[in-house]
Amino acid sequence: MCRLMGYVSTEEKSLAEIAGSSFDEFAALSSKHCDGWGIASENSRTETIELAVEPTQADHSDKFKELTHGLKSDGALLHLRWATSGLSVKEGNTHPFIYGKYSFIHNGGVVPADSLDPYVDPALLELARGETDSEKYFYLIITEIEKHGEVAGILSALNIIKTNLYSSSLNAMILTPDTFYIVSEFHQDRRPKGEPDDYYDLFYRKDENGFLVASSGWDQAGWTPITNHQLLEVNRKSFGVVIHAIN
Repeated sequence: MCRLMGYVSTEEKSLAEIAGSSFDEFAALSSKHCDGWGIASENSRTETIELAVEPTQADHSDKFKELTHGLKSDGALLHLRWATSGLSVKEGNTHPFIYGKYSFIHNGGVVPADSLDPYVDPALLELARGETDSEKYFYLIITEIEKHGEVAGILSALNIIKTNLYSSSLNAMILTPDTFYIVSEFHQDRRPKGEPDDYYDLFYRKDENGFLVASSGWDQAGWTPITNHQLLEVNRKSFGVVIHAIN
C-alpha cells in the first residue's frame, strides 16, 4: 500500500513548492510507507520524463530532499511505497513506472499479481523491470489504451480487473504531456488492517498554482475529496476537469 501525490501547473515548480508548507508532513508518511520512493517529472513543453527511484525510506534520503525541493517541472508524480506482502523491496519494484509518454503510480493491490498476465500484451510484459501487480496493472492500461484510446482504454482496464480479478484498490495517477488522469476506485473494507476509514481517499486542490492531488494522512484542510468510482481527466493547459464514472 502506498501514498500518492501528483500535480500539473502553469509554471515549473518543485513538489515541495506546489504542496506548500505541509509537504514535510506528507514526506513523513514514509515512516510507514518506507519501502521506496520515486518521482516521475514530466515536462509538457519538452515532452520528456525524468525518472528517479530509490528502494529506501524517503525522509531518510538526501536525494529525495534534493529532488522534491530542487527538481522543477510543470507536472510530476511522487510515490511512497509500502510493499505488498511477498513483493521484494528493490529498485525494479519501485514506482513510478513509465512507458512512452505515460508515467504511472498506484496505491492498492491486485492479487495474485500474475492474475493480470492473461489480459496484458505479452510484448509489454517483457518490458517489466520488476514483479509488482502495479506494473502489470499499468501495462494492462497501456494494452487497452492502444486498442481504444486513452479514456476508453483506462476505463476498459478498470472494468477487466473489477469483473475478473481481486483487488483492494486501483487508485492511480497517469500523467501525459497533455492530460493528468486520476483513478479513484477502491474497496474500503479491504484497506490495510488498522488503517483509518479514509486511507484510500484521494483529495485535490485547484488554485492559481495548479492542480494538486494526493492521498490522505496529512493536512489537506480545504481540499476537495474525489468520489470513489471516478476517473478524473485534467487538461494540463486549462486545468479543466472531466469526470468519468467507473462502472
